[in-house]
Amino acid sequence: MSDQHLYQKQTSLAVENFTIGNTPMPATFIQALGFVKASCAQVNKELGLLDDDVAEAIWEAATAVGQGEYYDQFPVDVFQTGSGTSTNMNANEVIASLASEALSRAVHPNDDVNKGQSSNDIIPTTIHVSALWQSTTVLLPAIDRLITAIDEKADTFADVIKTGRTHLMDAMPIKLSQELSGWQAQLYLAKNRLTDTHVRLSQLAIGGTAVGTGINTHAEFGARVASCLTQQLGITFTVTDNHFAALSSQDTAVEFSGQLNTLAVALMKISNDLRWMNSGPLAGLGEIALTKLQAGSSIMPGKVNPVIPEAVAMACAQVMGLHTANTLAGQSGNFQLNVMLPLIGFNLLTAIQLLSQSCDHLASKAISEMTVNQQQLKKVLAKNPILVTALNQHIGYEKGAEIAKEAYDSGEDILTVAAKMTDFSEDELKRILDPAKLVSPAG
Repeated sequence: MSDQHLYQKQTSLAVENFTIGNTPMPATFIQALGFVKASCAQVNKELGLLDDDVAEAIWEAATAVGQGEYYDQFPVDVFQTGSGTSTNMNANEVIASLASEALSRAVHPNDDVNKGQSSNDIIPTTIHVSALWQSTTVLLPAIDRLITAIDEKADTFADVIKTGRTHLMDAMPIKLSQELSGWQAQLYLAKNRLTDTHVRLSQLAIGGTAVGTGINTHAEFGARVASCLTQQLGITFTVTDNHFAALSSQDTAVEFSGQLNTLAVALMKISNDLRWMNSGPLAGLGEIALTKLQAGSSIMPGKVNPVIPEAVAMACAQVMGLHTANTLAGQSGNFQLNVMLPLIGFNLLTAIQLLSQSCDHLASKAISEMTVNQQQLKKVLAKNPILVTALNQHIGYEKGAEIAKEAYDSGEDILTVAAKMTDFSEDELKRILDPAKLVSPAG
């Protein structure tokens, strides 16, 4: 915090009153709020509700906030009044101070900067703007980078065949590239779910003011602000068709939180698959090797752990917890206003950051660098009794079960046991049990 405070009395009171978390709103939320305030000033100028010089000074100051300047002037805790009024007042005061300095005369935080607005529509608007902005510019590109990394590895491992597993137990063979394609599909679907919700995130509460009726604002204000934000951020925004729902509920935010939660589930699945496949290297599966990034033990020399998948799994667990909090916060819409708005905004942006970084860490520090232990894969595959499944249509399930049991008990490979217990020649068995044919039976 700089020595010279740009904020004024209302912010100072909030700093004194709210010390529960000592955690300010995310920088990206404050930036989005700056862009919203700049758009409001521009629209008030267009509508003739603010003098041109005042509106322009507010625009310049608010745009600077939108570009990330003066973040140290926004100290108000997330855990504050449920409408986010203190954060809105904080922005009004900082922008008013900057505009006043530029004009060498007083610009009022409420009468000028907050003209045509209420915390009750500004904060829900900023939640949508910040979440959509960060999802579009940060999260979706990170998902794409992870998809690309997986795709490149799938091409590299196109001919690698391994033992499939269901219930963590040996199952029919699968191409490693097929396994990776499952991860890709999860990410594509997660991305599609997010972009589907973007349609509703783009609908803003601005113009509803205090209770949804639009008291003290121009009838065209909300739609014009949405249009101005579209120009500023290059993302299409519209005004909601029902301000009462937009102020009293956070259903769209909860929906979006759920889509983030689903992405977290997918990333945790991928991370845990990597951990299992990397396990060992001697007593585990040992199918792949992840990059050795750091020592894994303070007591066992030479031990290396799958630190990136573990870190990502923890981040995903955090996102799941944030979604639970958002679910509870979303139902806290009492009559005409939801009263957990700061928490929802904080949690959405935190989740976006965690998931974006998780995607990039998996892409650059795990999947792009992982190698395959071909010798181990072939060794395990050759001894897999489950390959006898391919004989079912020739000898029946019961006979196949007998062969599999004998292979398990004797430790011999399935080809040797099947040759002893059936009338098939070795060449016929090799053809029927060839893993390369079993991974694409329809081909």
